[in-house]
Amino acid sequence: MDYRQAIDYINSYTDYEKLGMPHDPAFYDLRRVDELLALLGNPHQKAGSVHITGTNGKGSVAAMVASALTASGYTTGLYTSPHLQSWRERLRVDGELISEAELAELLTSLQPPVEAVNERATYGKLTTFELLTVLAFAYFGRKGVELQVLEVGMGGKFDATSVINPLVCLFTPISFDHTDVLGTTLTEIAGEKCGIIKPASTVVSSPQPDEALAVIRESCRRCGAELITVGKDVTWQGLGFDLEGQRLRVEGRKGSYQLSIPLLGQHQLVNVATAVAALEVLADKGFRITGESIAKGLELVSWPGRLQVLSRRPLVVVDGAHNIGAAHSLAQSLKQFFAFERAILVMGTSQDKDIAGIVSELAPLFDEVIVTRSRHPRAMAPAPLVAEFARHGIEAKVADDIPSALSKALALAGEKDLVCAAGSLFVVAEAMEQAARLSLKG
Repeated sequence: MDYRQAIDYINSYTDYEKLGMPHDPAFYDLRRVDELLALLGNPHQKAGSVHITGTNGKGSVAAMVASALTASGYTTGLYTSPHLQSWRERLRVDGELISEAELAELLTSLQPPVEAVNERATYGKLTTFELLTVLAFAYFGRKGVELQVLEVGMGGKFDATSVINPLVCLFTPISFDHTDVLGTTLTEIAGEKCGIIKPASTVVSSPQPDEALAVIRESCRRCGAELITVGKDVTWQGLGFDLEGQRLRVEGRKGSYQLSIPLLGQHQLVNVATAVAALEVLADKGFRITGESIAKGLELVSWPGRLQVLSRRPLVVVDGAHNIGAAHSLAQSLKQFFAFERAILVMGTSQDKDIAGIVSELAPLFDEVIVTRSRHPRAMAPAPLVAEFARHGIEAKVADDIPSALSKALALAGEKDLVCAAGSLFVVAEAMEQAARLSLKG
């Protein structure tokens, strides 16, 4: 099959990112993933693994760790989700996306064993995410990857990435998201995410709400896992910023690090400290990781769509904030990192999001709001968002799609104003596409 046929084949499977996630654990039987991997010679066992769960910051931390490992001289695979503009973004080796030809050829070779597993359906049929996860392991095996950094799709206990036995497990900040599947309390959500902890493993946790940290501590105790907590065992201090990035100092367990990152947002400093804590664990386990390679990797990290500046006059910023925790971080970061006169929000979300919580965080900051929807099948219609902003005394305008919403916002904005597109990564992706069409300059 060629690349277009390969994407059509991926899309022919059940994709819970588009349909919404069912709650019943029977839909996430990892035995079918194990069965397929066994037919392929268990490629997931060929490389050391770093496993990352949490609610916000998973992708950023994954990108940071992977970049530092590449800078340390290791052939490094990175598997993340969702993608912004291309399926290829999900599979990278040393920062390079899988090529169209490689993806098509690899999927063609996997098709017979995949369909054999589905035909038997002993444990149910494979989903799109499970297929992509196996594809990632097979690709990393072919490329001779030494270390693979894997972002959990959702939760942890039933996630397809949980077939690995990681060198280190990471927890980024846990907050409320996917509550219809993971649970309605932080205790329940953290319990699902603790499914990535394996016996005698090492766990690194970002600062957490008390309820979530208690669950992580108890899970580590049951599994005989060591727990390293960021904010206590590893700390950080911001040293300044400009629109190009931030500088910080991290005090780790093995040393002190002067670092710079090309990413904005106070939350990214927490993510850096979490990544450094994990890299120190790998160094403890014998991997050749130095302060110099950590600094070089973090300086070169790339993770688009997260508090990214697309234009300066007017200031146009995109961010994938899609839950209350991320919306809080976005509001704080916009006030801290940017100077502007008026603020205009372009917003769309997915149907399963806590729009009351998200809007309550963002509404106080914005003078104008334009609500819209992305092309994604789970995109929420504008009406509920209009009603939610009305509760905060804001009469939101409506646009049919992201391009027209961004164009309306730019028409309203003066040179010293801020336009921010947020609410989901799907909104961000389409805003970035429109910005490119309009030739906005970052």
